[in-house]
Amino acid sequence: MPFPDGADTLPAHPGNEWLAAMDIIADEDGYLDPLGPDHWAFFAETGTTLLVTFERAEQIQAASDTMPGSWALAQSNGWSSLCLIARGETFWRAPEVWGYFDRLVDDAFFDDFDQVLFYGSGAAGYAAASYVVAAPGARALLLSPRATLVPDIAGWDRRHLPQRRLDFTSRYGYAPDMTEGAGQVWLVHDPLSPTDNAHAALFRRSWTTMLHSRWGGEQPERTMPPGMLDQLITGAMDGTLSPEGFAALWRGRRRSPAWVRNLLGAIASKGNRHRQIAVLRQVLAEHPIPRFERRLAALLAQADAPMPEKPAED
Repeated sequence: MPFPDGADTLPAHPGNEWLAAMDIIADEDGYLDPLGPDHWAFFAETGTTLLVTFERAEQIQAASDTMPGSWALAQSNGWSSLCLIARGETFWRAPEVWGYFDRLVDDAFFDDFDQVLFYGSGAAGYAAASYVVAAPGARALLLSPRATLVPDIAGWDRRHLPQRRLDFTSRYGYAPDMTEGAGQVWLVHDPLSPTDNAHAALFRRSWTTMLHSRWGGEQPERTMPPGMLDQLITGAMDGTLSPEGFAALWRGRRRSPAWVRNLLGAIASKGNRHRQIAVLRQVLAEHPIPRFERRLAALLAQADAPMPEKPAED
């Protein structure tokens, strides 16, 4: 019986055909290994610099090329790439993932690279911080990382209630402690987000540089101006990222519609129409954005509208 669509071989990952693009790369110089039912390790060797990332399968499936989001940047810089993929919000807390990093340590895998950077955001930031311990001297760039979900330590974070059942106390468990031994750690977070600010406080160590993304929200990478995240990763990889350099890049945030929406939402919640108008005028003076032009026009129309008359008193 012929295979479907004229194919002469069965899929390498039945039910997971979205892995096909990574399979092709892995066959050339690397591997794509399943780590239990919900995790995979994708490795592609290109050079002696290694970018280690943690990404969700759902996001990779939704990408047009079904490749990890970090793949293009690694390729453009000639870096090798190691991506730990998770199906669902697992926080990469699985014995198979622990065992995989144990094997990398036993094989002295990271010794083959001149420079290693672990990168992740949110839950992936937790994973990047937790597993960087496997590569002493490696650098880490963490965006709004979680320190732990153990209720006794982080009971104030109510965002991941189902994930509290995961084991955050055994292997590679408490992320802040796992960063000891890293060469450099940069932690980007919004100090106006109470939960992220509290997690960041647990990471305060002499080797960690705090970088503030005010009004950046819980996913600061989504509110960064175009190209900023790639510049941060590149700067962290070569060790040149500094608070001054971050501030210079962050000044371009007015070019990010997502950041402007965050700021306007905070101002609107306080009922400050004049401040919204001032912010919109400043943003539009630099970058005309139709949706904000319409919002400014609506606010100006409200400002010019006559005040409603008070009802006549009896």
